[in-house]
Amino acid sequence: MKCIHQTVLAGIVSAFTLLNATAQVTIKTKTMTSHELSVLNQLASPAVVVNMPVSQLLNAPGNEALRAFFFTPVADTTVLKGKKIAVIAADGFEEIELLGPVWYFKQLGAQVDIVAPKYNPAPERYGLMYPEMSKTHIMAIQYLQPVGWIKFDRTADQIKVSDYDAAFIPGGAWNPDNLRNDKDVIQFIRDFNQSGKLIAAICHAPVVLASADILKGKKLTGYWNIQVDLKNAGGIVSDQPVVTDGNLITSRHPIDVADFSRAVESWLIKK
Repeated sequence: MKCIHQTVLAGIVSAFTLLNATAQVTIKTKTMTSHELSVLNQLASPAVVVNMPVSQLLNAPGNEALRAFFFTPVADTTVLKGKKIAVIAADGFEEIELLGPVWYFKQLGAQVDIVAPKYNPAPERYGLMYPEMSKTHIMAIQYLQPVGWIKFDRTADQIKVSDYDAAFIPGGAWNPDNLRNDKDVIQFIRDFNQSGKLIAAICHAPVVLASADILKGKKLTGYWNIQVDLKNAGGIVSDQPVVTDGNLITSRHPIDVADFSRAVESWLIKK
């Protein structure tokens, strides 16, 4: 029933978004000629997307262990007490890959800060429209569909290595692409790696580490589509749920969130 309700809600949201976008186009194109409108219609496509609702993921056959990870109460809620974790993320982060580990680390007593790049909208000629909340929030996705926003705590230009015990980067194809072009994010990752503190990255996120040039000779994994990029960056790539090499923990996919989160927990406990 929850899955049906979520699907219906997603449909309503998509329909509202489409109607809103149509209204905007109508307002801006009401003086267009019939030829121009015809061309415009050929440049648009129906707002139907593939998504990955959390309920669908947790209830999918084969993901019983992932479901148990989230629904089994944590035994010790103080195991990471005193640890501070920076979650580096931007628009387009995969929802479960951020909120899942963050939920778990907080359950274990850790302090978690969401850190985003400083708000820096593209030039107007790019045609991008930013909601006002972009200044204080970042957008979540479920595979291909935007689904919501979360408020970030700090921006990348405001943090330093000594503030945190670990840095964690969630995936989502858009999020790492936004992060890897931010000079403050890249410099922080380089400095954090130099300190020997833990850097954890899941799914598409290891490409940010490639941009920071810290993968040479490192054993790691990542989403299947980027494994060749990780190899080109000098990494030694294997197709495993989680790979730990020194201060680097990497993982492949949302189905690996439980193993990934536990690996981060284990690393921090040993320190």
